Amino acid sequence: MSETLPLFPLSTVLFPGMRLPLNIFEDRYRRMIADLKEGPEPRQFGVVAIRRGRETGTENIEGLNSLHEVGCVAAIRNLDERADGGFEVQAVGTERFRLLDLDRSLPYFRGEIERLPDDSGVPETADELETPPVEPAVQRVQAGFREYLNALADRGGGVVAVAELPDEPLLLSYVIAAAMIIDLPDRQALLAAPDAIARLKAERSLLARETAMLRVTTSRPAPDFKFEQFSEN
Repeated sequence: MSETLPLFPLSTVLFPGMRLPLNIFEDRYRRMIADLKEGPEPRQFGVVAIRRGRETGTENIEGLNSLHEVGCVAAIRNLDERADGGFEVQAVGTERFRLLDLDRSLPYFRGEIERLPDDSGVPETADELETPPVEPAVQRVQAGFREYLNALADRGGGVVAVAELPDEPLLLSYVIAAAMIIDLPDRQALLAAPDAIARLKAERSLLARETAMLRVTTSRPAPDFKFEQFSEN
């Protein structure tokens, strides 16, 4: 089943569970947020990464091919209107979608979307008496991520403190995807992965690649990790 959602094209990838603070000042997005404010709950819009073009001005995005196919639904959790007519928005990613078509009839984009299921990737026929096939993937990615953080800390000359990593494969796959310092195409590929197991396998390879690069280079700065940005809501 398809539906229509307002779209917010960005030069980044939003993952389910990741918080998205927005400072809304452009007229077209003021209109979008105002329309959502006047509409029923839940107040939702779609975040989709830009493939070609810029965030400023709808004319900079030529059409559907300028945007990535898979995006993330963002649900507004808090909305404050400023005196200048702009908005401070706190939203959180909730679920993935596939972008089917683009509507330019309003000042802001709207998209025809199809919501995508979030599967674990564990076969339904797996023997419950055997070791669940997801456990090794989870453990390997947890170990790989800790090694990656150690490499970041070594390069930055400091310590990176991390809250306990989740064991639930889907949540872990999104936490790792959002936390790694990787280019947009790699982030987009993780968002578009068919299930949690496929995403974890891809993340294991990316973590190994990035850790190896950190161990042999000295030019990359250590980031400021803030794991409180993730929400299971």
